Amino acid sequence: MPTAATAAADQDAIAIVRGEHRDPFSWLGPHRVGKDWVIRTFQPRAVRVFAIDARGRELAELPMLREEGLFAGPAPLPSREGYRLRVDWGGGVMQEIEDPYRFPPGLGEMDVHLLGEGSHQRSWEQLGAHCMMVDGVAGVRFAVWAPNAHRVSVVGGFNGWDGRRHPMRLRHGVGVWELFVPGVGPGEAYKYELLGPTKQLLPLKADPYGFYAEVPPRTASIVYDLGERQWEDAEWMAKRNGLADRSAPISIYEVHLASWRLVPEEGGRPLTYLELADQLGGYVREMGFTHVELLPIHEHPFSGSWGYQPVGLFAPTSRFGTPEEFRGFVDSLHRQGIGVIIDWVAGHFPTDPHGLGYFDGTHLYEHQDPRQGLHRDWNTLIYNFGRNEVVNYLYSNALFWLEEYHIDGLRVDAVASMLYLDYSREPGEWIPNRHGGNENLEAIDFVRRMNELVYGTHPGVMTVAEESTAWPMVSRPTWLGGLGFGYKWNMGWMHDTLRYMGKEPIHRRYHHDDMTFGLLYAFQENFVLPLSHDEVVHGKRSILGRMPGDRWQRFANLRAYYGFMWTHPGKKLLFMGCEFGQEKEWNHNASLDWHLLDDEMHQGVKRLIRDLNQLYRETTALHQLDNEGQGFAWLDPNDRDNSVFSFLRRGADPDDFVIVVANLTPVSRETFRIGAPRGGFYREVMNTDSIHYGGSNFGNAGGVTAEAAECHGQPFSLTLRLAPLATMVFRPEK
Repeated sequence: MPTAATAAADQDAIAIVRGEHRDPFSWLGPHRVGKDWVIRTFQPRAVRVFAIDARGRELAELPMLREEGLFAGPAPLPSREGYRLRVDWGGGVMQEIEDPYRFPPGLGEMDVHLLGEGSHQRSWEQLGAHCMMVDGVAGVRFAVWAPNAHRVSVVGGFNGWDGRRHPMRLRHGVGVWELFVPGVGPGEAYKYELLGPTKQLLPLKADPYGFYAEVPPRTASIVYDLGERQWEDAEWMAKRNGLADRSAPISIYEVHLASWRLVPEEGGRPLTYLELADQLGGYVREMGFTHVELLPIHEHPFSGSWGYQPVGLFAPTSRFGTPEEFRGFVDSLHRQGIGVIIDWVAGHFPTDPHGLGYFDGTHLYEHQDPRQGLHRDWNTLIYNFGRNEVVNYLYSNALFWLEEYHIDGLRVDAVASMLYLDYSREPGEWIPNRHGGNENLEAIDFVRRMNELVYGTHPGVMTVAEESTAWPMVSRPTWLGGLGFGYKWNMGWMHDTLRYMGKEPIHRRYHHDDMTFGLLYAFQENFVLPLSHDEVVHGKRSILGRMPGDRWQRFANLRAYYGFMWTHPGKKLLFMGCEFGQEKEWNHNASLDWHLLDDEMHQGVKRLIRDLNQLYRETTALHQLDNEGQGFAWLDPNDRDNSVFSFLRRGADPDDFVIVVANLTPVSRETFRIGAPRGGFYREVMNTDSIHYGGSNFGNAGGVTAEAAECHGQPFSLTLRLAPLATMVFRPEK
């Protein structure tokens, strides 16, 4: 009769060959049985297996216990580390391998503790795939959080994608599975195979912490050793502390890397990271933008999402090159004096089966209740911000990009959808918080803590909220009760002013407040004025396409609008193509229409943006108090009949100011009086109607002298020639 011990051993053996053993280290590898060492290994399709010492000398043949490939037997080991396996695959094919099940756990107790409480700020250094040496043996340590799985294995070409071959060790209490696999190295494709709580086989999962991935539509993670880059951007990193301040000129060029410029000679492929470093970097430097903002570069399966439905938050997309090449891109832009901001998607993730959804057979990263866990607008899943391990994953990811890639800022997508439980939901489709309100208290805590960590560890960077509601104090410090962002997109200003500019000039007098309303709240937040990708898609037309009138008037309207935007309080953001007057809506599958620059009118718009950026950077009155009420004063906000807007922009020095006048009708005005704070000569430093930009060149012959005649509450005044559909800037000479 079989003993209880042999019956248990049989059950272990059956579980191993079925791939259902929850604790493979308790049975596989070397084990003391009495005074002897016994080695057990599972090698499907092997004919014979031998234990050998470090010099390759045979210690013992391990008998086959089960025909599925389970071998076990005693071996005279000098120590549990002192052996390898020689596998006979038949047909004369022999292979010597290390036994993964002879290696000790890799995660230290402190790492386990911090991961368990959700406070490991550098969790990417422990979870995921890491190349390393263990006991003098090269390999990769894999680690993944899946607390409810019955079994987790790492699979790849190294084991024939057979989940029975490399089941992992569960670190109880933290729910992390880990395994050191000898012989695996950089470039190896892999995924995780999981059995759910009821032993159901789940779809193969990409690594949530994978640093690199296959080019879509393939979905495997790829082992990649980030290592230590020899960065060459020390000068930039040392000086960037002041480049994100509220007093700094910040002008952002928003870019979708896949469609900025294609290579028609090579089938219309997009540029690589290294090509973009040269071409995009040079272009942005020429145009005078201070930063680029990249639509999400996290790995994502569906190109049509523009990156806003990411699967690999820790992997720059492989569509344009390797992680090291993306580092080279950032390094190059920094050396050219350009900051790099990335769109960061922390609110939701797609339902693709290889992603985070239902990761271990339970709703691990997302809420189980669809009233909390499903975005109906995008058919995506919402992170469970109330779970420590989930927010730790996101905190670590934010810090990862700042640390490993020297990213200068995070523009956080869809913040409103995170803050409100009833976002885009009807009554009965959402669950109130514990106070009965619609605020997502866990998400609010997450956002605040994320900003505290980012600014606390990398004070030279910025965070920017895409937040479309009137939520208070988005860009105020957390210690004052704010959300802690550095800046907030001014979506209201964008909608109001675009609506106004879309009107025929004869009707604009009836919509005058659309241009002035933004100043009622302009200093409640640290605002960025965005003309983003969202405004040139889905039937909205291009920015130029929204402008009314004949061809000349359309371009004049666009130039005047840009002049108004660049002189209005707030940092600037412009989507690619808008800087030269892209005619068509943005198409993510096609290049920008660079051929338009053969046309002088489009060239004129490009020259204007370049000069506006230069004026904005060099004129402290236009940026120093961008987010302070003292930096702005209306001269006349009420000239509806003429559709003329006039105001002062001031710097910290009371004598540092400029006068801005925007005439948004196609009527030139020969003698138009505007108030001025003091006398002297005022140089015309910007006129969007200049012939240099494609205009009629109607202006003031370089400037005008102030008269001692009171106007608009000012002791002096200027008598100006106002160009049609133009914004003009005047600076007093000292």
